[in-house]
Amino acid sequence: EAVSVARQQVENGANVLDICMDEGMIDGVAAMTRFLQLLGSEPEVAKVPFMVDSSKWEVIEAGLKCLQGKGIVNSISLKEGEEKFRQNAAAVMKYGAAAVVMAFDEQGQAATFEDRTRICERAYRILVDEVGFPAEDIIFDPNILTVATGMEEHNNYAVDFINATRWIKANLPHAKVSGGVSNISFSFRGNNKVREAMHSAFLYHAIAAGMDMGIVNAGMLEVYEEIEPELKVLVEDVLLNRRPDATERLVEHGELLKGAGAVVSEKKAEEWRNGTVEERLSHALVKGIDTYIEIDAEEARIKLGRPLLVIEGPLMDGMSVVGDLFGAGKMFLPQVVKSARVMKKAVAHLEKFLERKEGYTKGKVVLATVYGDVHDIGKSLVNTILANNGYTVYDLGKQVPVNTIIEKAQEVGADAIGLSALLVSTSKQMPLCVQELDRRGLTYPVLIGGAAINRRFGRRTLFVEGERAYEPGVFYCKDAFEGLATMDALMDGEQRGAFAAKSLSEARHDVFLHTTVGKDVEAGTASNARSDVASKNAIPRPPFFGTRVLRQVPLDEVLKHLDLDELYRLQWGGRGSGAAFERTVREEFEPTLERLKAGAAREGWIVPQAVYGFFPVQSEGNAVIVYDPAAYESDGESLRPIARFTFPRQVGRERLCLADYFRSVDSGDVDVIAFQIVTVGEAATRHVDALQAAGEYTEAYYAHGLAVEAAEGAAEWMHQRIRREMGIPPSQGKRYSWGYGACPDLDDHATLFGLLPAAEALGMQLTSAFQIIPEQSTAALIVHHPEAKYYAVRGDGTAGTAGTAGAVAPAPAAADAAA
Repeated sequence: EAVSVARQQVENGANVLDICMDEGMIDGVAAMTRFLQLLGSEPEVAKVPFMVDSSKWEVIEAGLKCLQGKGIVNSISLKEGEEKFRQNAAAVMKYGAAAVVMAFDEQGQAATFEDRTRICERAYRILVDEVGFPAEDIIFDPNILTVATGMEEHNNYAVDFINATRWIKANLPHAKVSGGVSNISFSFRGNNKVREAMHSAFLYHAIAAGMDMGIVNAGMLEVYEEIEPELKVLVEDVLLNRRPDATERLVEHGELLKGAGAVVSEKKAEEWRNGTVEERLSHALVKGIDTYIEIDAEEARIKLGRPLLVIEGPLMDGMSVVGDLFGAGKMFLPQVVKSARVMKKAVAHLEKFLERKEGYTKGKVVLATVYGDVHDIGKSLVNTILANNGYTVYDLGKQVPVNTIIEKAQEVGADAIGLSALLVSTSKQMPLCVQELDRRGLTYPVLIGGAAINRRFGRRTLFVEGERAYEPGVFYCKDAFEGLATMDALMDGEQRGAFAAKSLSEARHDVFLHTTVGKDVEAGTASNARSDVASKNAIPRPPFFGTRVLRQVPLDEVLKHLDLDELYRLQWGGRGSGAAFERTVREEFEPTLERLKAGAAREGWIVPQAVYGFFPVQSEGNAVIVYDPAAYESDGESLRPIARFTFPRQVGRERLCLADYFRSVDSGDVDVIAFQIVTVGEAATRHVDALQAAGEYTEAYYAHGLAVEAAEGAAEWMHQRIRREMGIPPSQGKRYSWGYGACPDLDDHATLFGLLPAAEALGMQLTSAFQIIPEQSTAALIVHHPEAKYYAVRGDGTAGTAGTAGAVAPAPAAADAAA
């Protein structure tokens, strides 16, 4: 019976099986041995790693002796002292296993952020420095503890876990983070609806902070985006400790769900069956429901007339929704696998009706994990997504030599080649493959992906010799759904040429810019180009180092900072000048603005909030090194790097770079930088969505514009506050938003979210393209230097033809307004 449970978990997308036989009436050693031997003969189960879980070392060791491959021990800790900890770690190493390390020491289980990080750092140093334990085999469990217990000291448990996770990922290199997710919701035992919502919301925030693994029931995960809105707010109020009455409110709502509300909920669960067939297919894919998929696929076939139209229409649309949710972190891998299986079942039904002459395949793709690399999970997901979306996939597996990949592509007449690599060392096989394709005169587009590489690596891989590019193209894909979108573009005869040309243009610009700057840095010219700038001003002393959260920024103060010209022209579409425009402002815009402002104050649909902080920094070439504020403030000397921002430098003109405005490492002085993230909250998005749903499109248009400009007003209000706290004049320094002028790379938002607790404190998130959610939000860095100004780097006219490829930065005045 337990074997069947294990099989069900793997089928539902489990990546690891945690096996525990600790129970008073069970002989743990005998049970663990017998069960693992049974699982070893089940190929569909034994394909995933096993985690041997016990509080008794003899049970763990018995399990390790039965594992066929690399296993995981759950767990070891410092609770019995350092000597026992070293002995257990050495034994785990002997069996070649990884280990979950609990945040537990001689004084007991860590519950606070401070204790979690202290114990994990101590254990890491013993394991890595003394025992020689591989850092990549350490999986910290910083203790997911129960919230909503009614005890005030438990309210911050989830926030502390999330913050501890972020700290571990930043300070203990290569270590992983795991936790028993169900612990978070023990106070709601018996109410699965609330518990599943809590698990999904907790994972959403913890994964964003860096959590790698979680012990969950893979078949019982709610899709984050599908959590009922009121329940989601109540759950996140508890998890993120956003209000003192959060527990009481969730308990009250939970009782409704358990009682009569549960009946309503069950009826509502089937309401989706009343939608159109297209809506039903999309819902089934997102929720992973295969019960009616063949019935609905058949109905859609009859309605649309041809099976191919069903596959390329509603089914593909549904998978696009899945891809968007997955990319935004609102669906998890087990759920995506379930969605893919539903898609596969639908396609299998429709294929019966495909005429042979249609020969249905969108294209042929050869996939391989490159030679030297044995990691296959990411590529397997790409295989699943492509195969279930109409592509014929030839998966060559792991450690595949370049020649084998190319020969297979020639054999099957491939339309593209997909390469995966997890390691930096093995990613070098990718440019080798591209160069060999070029040498042979072959024209297969190459898609690349994996943890070891990024978009810039893909652009550089495109160049096979000097400035000569591999014309068919090399395309970096951040995840499986970007791979699907890329293949769709490449297989579209109308899109393909423009798509490849755009990629090549961006690559030429990127390589030109960074290789030029890189050479200058090596020669000392870039880093010294304005070496005198930062030494010309006094360094202000902020009132604190670290971060603060402002949950209630005064709305009336924010609205005082509205840029009315931007609102009336850019957001509300005002045109013209002179008397005609003034009349529009007087008769339409001003009354609308006053009405909306009054409504926002009364109804609370604009809720300005902010998180900001001051950090000690120094510059190094084109980079700004950010130091741990707590360590520095403790003695005024400790400089422990926690982040690094690298900014582009102008190739011509004044050779400006943001790093020049801060004291350098060589100067010996420590400078200060401020960061801010502001938002007007999800309430604005919900308000606009409600207006649109009610058909109030004009009102929604005005409300959306006001919310966007309110976010800009909040940013200006926050900037002025930072200037006051720094003790500098109201006009000194500048605020630079990512995506503009001097700091164009939105990727830096991920680093910023690691420094400021925007996700935990305010519920803000980043999309896969590093855009901030909610939409009406902005982020910026604050330079205090009196000579700071706005300027363009990319597309400034000095980079030759390469400058036309990147997004042209606004002119200084426009950049000022945009920032």
